[in-house]
Amino acid sequence: MNQTPRSNRYHIGIFGRRNTGKSSLMNALCGQAISIVSDIAGTTTDTVWKNIELPNIGAAVIADTAGYDDEGLLGSMRTESTRKAVQRIDIALLLLHGDAGDATFEKQWKETFDKAGIPVITLLGKCDNPCEAVAQAWSRVLQCSVMQISSKEHKGLDTLIETIAKVYNDENNVDDITHSLVKAGDVVVLVMPQDAQAPKGRLIQPQVQTLRNLLDKHCLALCCTPEKLPQMLASLVAPPALIITDSQVFAQVQALTPPESRLTSFSVLMARSKGDIETFRNGADALMHIPGCGRVLIAESCSHIPKNEDIGRVKLPRLLRKRLGDGLTIDIVSGNDFPDDLTQYNVVIHCGACMFTRRHVLSRVRQAKAQGVPITNYGIAIAALTGILHKVVL
Repeated sequence: MNQTPRSNRYHIGIFGRRNTGKSSLMNALCGQAISIVSDIAGTTTDTVWKNIELPNIGAAVIADTAGYDDEGLLGSMRTESTRKAVQRIDIALLLLHGDAGDATFEKQWKETFDKAGIPVITLLGKCDNPCEAVAQAWSRVLQCSVMQISSKEHKGLDTLIETIAKVYNDENNVDDITHSLVKAGDVVVLVMPQDAQAPKGRLIQPQVQTLRNLLDKHCLALCCTPEKLPQMLASLVAPPALIITDSQVFAQVQALTPPESRLTSFSVLMARSKGDIETFRNGADALMHIPGCGRVLIAESCSHIPKNEDIGRVKLPRLLRKRLGDGLTIDIVSGNDFPDDLTQYNVVIHCGACMFTRRHVLSRVRQAKAQGVPITNYGIAIAALTGILHKVVL
């Protein structure tokens, strides 16, 4: 169960005021004590994530968040953690408790989910006995249906899981990484550098996910390093239908690509699968026209200790300055450290985001677009900077 990466899991977030039973609900869904449960308001001080398998969904992850009504300096920090969790979830469970007299927080948060396009299931918790009148009052205030549950008595949980599964299946939450580029029987060559940045003894996530996608589509997948590509191509009786390369050797591989073969990169595939390909293409166009004294933000989805010749921290900045000028200011962030204010930047360049869900990436795309800041992705940016974007299939 735990071998499925979180980027491929369905993200379920539990939200509500303090002491509404969020942690109890998480423990009930997981079937074990994951979060500390107490009658003291504010027991959960940070978001707790737990991998789980759910019927008709499969691999999922549940987030138990701090109460969004927390107070004081630490309370505001906990609330900020809860707000950041919104960027990562695919569906929100909005937990209610008590009467609907003051629904200010609940209205605000439901509006937040609605604006982000996140489906919401509204729950009235701690209903060990039927709470029909209270549920109807909340339903009128929030203008939505309200489901009654009891984590303690395990009432309504089966219905809740079925409802989550229905939302999941209605959204068809399956990413076809190679989309329409290949069909069954096509020969596909994957060019994968095994340099200092490659993890010892294993492949990086985009390579693994792409390879699995090709196998699922019954393609003939062949793998090699860049220096072995000429030998690989010479061994084939016909040019491959598609060549997929690591973006950092884009230009080298493009020079060897037969005219009959199409070319793309793992990062470009992730740009379509995880993000907004047209927005990224437009962002690459904007990148090529920023002034030499401009400012660029490079955003990595994973936090790691950079090594020599790291693509995001060394190679891409070097390529940017070579093409756009040494006066360029380049800031680099990783993981969840994405600035709230992007207006100081001429363009944002995001990594392939293999460690993020599609909804998480799209939340960043929406943020950039709302602030009028172009955003693109590693692979598309590198192809543009090396002058081969027109030769790459998106």
